[in-house]
Amino acid sequence: MKKISLLVLAMLFCFSAAVYAQQLPKVAILATGGTIAGSTDAGGTVTTGYKAGALTVDTLINAVPELTKIAQITGEQICNIDSSNMTDEVWLKLANRINTLLQTVDGIVITHGTDTMEETAFFLNLVVKSNKPVVLVGAMRPATAISADGPKNLYNAVALAGSPLAKGKGVMVAMDDTIYGARDVTKTNTMLTSTFKAPNSGAIGTIIDGTPHFYAAQSRPHTTRSEFNVAGLKSLPKVDILYTYSNDGSKVAAEAFIKAGAKGLVVAGSGAGSIHENQLGYLRELAKNKQAIVVRSSRTGSGYVPNANDGTLNADNLNPQKARVLLMLALTKTNDPKVIQSIFDKY
Repeated sequence: MKKISLLVLAMLFCFSAAVYAQQLPKVAILATGGTIAGSTDAGGTVTTGYKAGALTVDTLINAVPELTKIAQITGEQICNIDSSNMTDEVWLKLANRINTLLQTVDGIVITHGTDTMEETAFFLNLVVKSNKPVVLVGAMRPATAISADGPKNLYNAVALAGSPLAKGKGVMVAMDDTIYGARDVTKTNTMLTSTFKAPNSGAIGTIIDGTPHFYAAQSRPHTTRSEFNVAGLKSLPKVDILYTYSNDGSKVAAEAFIKAGAKGLVVAGSGAGSIHENQLGYLRELAKNKQAIVVRSSRTGSGYVPNANDGTLNADNLNPQKARVLLMLALTKTNDPKVIQSIFDKY
């Protein structure tokens, strides 16, 4: 009789555990590589010179067993690269996979290198077609470091992606216990774990003991309110970035980009989008003759760039790399400079 009672209790426990697990949110982790999956044989105190993207998504998941207590986890390896090598092809693959998965899961986490995380986040913010949470996460120290920040960052990202509070917030970046909106977040330091900031708007929330606390929201259109759709696209229009500086020599770089097929150029201008006179005339001619769309941004890292009223467009307060993403997507819809300027004003 005692054995039967113990058996019944064991069965009830297993049933209760199964029911509890089914009540947890479903979160898919899509891995792309980066420092969070980085490894080195040089020792636990070494945080440079590692191989990014050395570990698989299963290894990352298994390193944080606490994840199973907050979500039903599945993992997929989209690619395994250093994010400085990110490509349009990976972006399109990610976007399409996310839009498919969000029909059946509650949220998505993307593990990503920090170098280009802000660009991927902004791209997805404009092309994901769901109000369910999509969270990018990475690390500044490799997984082999004794001070590795990846495991805690990953735990926070999964908690955020599975939270009902995160619905409708757009694509987010979760790093260093802080939540950032995809449009405004940027990497500001080469080494510090606190590298991500949002200079123009600030963070939108924090994560404390696995619970997100929101204090702001992304005000510009995103996800379900965005007009952009990459379904069926095999490539994106070519857009390059020019950098202006004192004694900027000539129009050689701009000409090379145009000859290589660039449909648009973003200028990382000095101050509020100023461009050296040695290349300004050529850029104005490109805009006037509609050979390319030219957008002024700023190399300063924050602040609004006004309209120069000379045929070139202004990027609002988007940094050059974010302006490039928006211009690429704008060119999938139109070549009309006035319409493209309205897109920059809107997004």
